Amino acid sequence: MDAVRLILTSRRALAASGEVPQIMTEVWQAQALAQAIGSRLAVFGPPELRGEALGLTELAGRGCGVLDPPDLGLDELRAAQLTELGDARRALTSLGGLLGEVGIALVGIACAAPDEATYWQCMEAIDAADESRDRVRELLRRLADREKAIPQREAG
Repeated sequence: MDAVRLILTSRRALAASGEVPQIMTEVWQAQALAQAIGSRLAVFGPPELRGEALGLTELAGRGCGVLDPPDLGLDELRAAQLTELGDARRALTSLGGLLGEVGIALVGIACAAPDEATYWQCMEAIDAADESRDRVRELLRRLADREKAIPQREAG
C-alpha cells in the first residue's frame, strides 16, 4: 500500500480512538510508519535526502521505543504494509500532519495522566513526534531545493 493511504488510515484511526490505550496504539503506529517511510527514503530516495531520511528513521524509532509496544499482529501493523512511497512531497506533507496530530493527542493524554509514569512517557513521545516532524519539514525543504536545482542543471 502506498504511504499516503497508510497515513490517511492512521489519521482516521487516531481521530476515532477514544480511550488512552487506543490512542497510545495509534501514536505508536504513526511513529512506526514514520520510521518505515524514513527508511524507504533513505534507501530509495534522492541522495540529497538520504541523511535526513536516516535521521527521521532514528527519531521515529525513538518515538516507538519510549512507548509500550502494542499487541498487534503483522497484518495490523501499518508500517509493514508500506509497499511504495509514491509522491514523496505528498507523503511527507501528510506525514507531517499526522505527526502534528500525534503531538496534540499526546498533550491531551499528558494533561489527564493518572500517574507520573504515563505523564513522562507522553512527554518523551511528544518530543520524539516533534523532532520527527521537524525532520519531515527539513526533508520537504531539501526536496524543494532539489526540484529547483534540476531545471537549472537541465538548462545549463
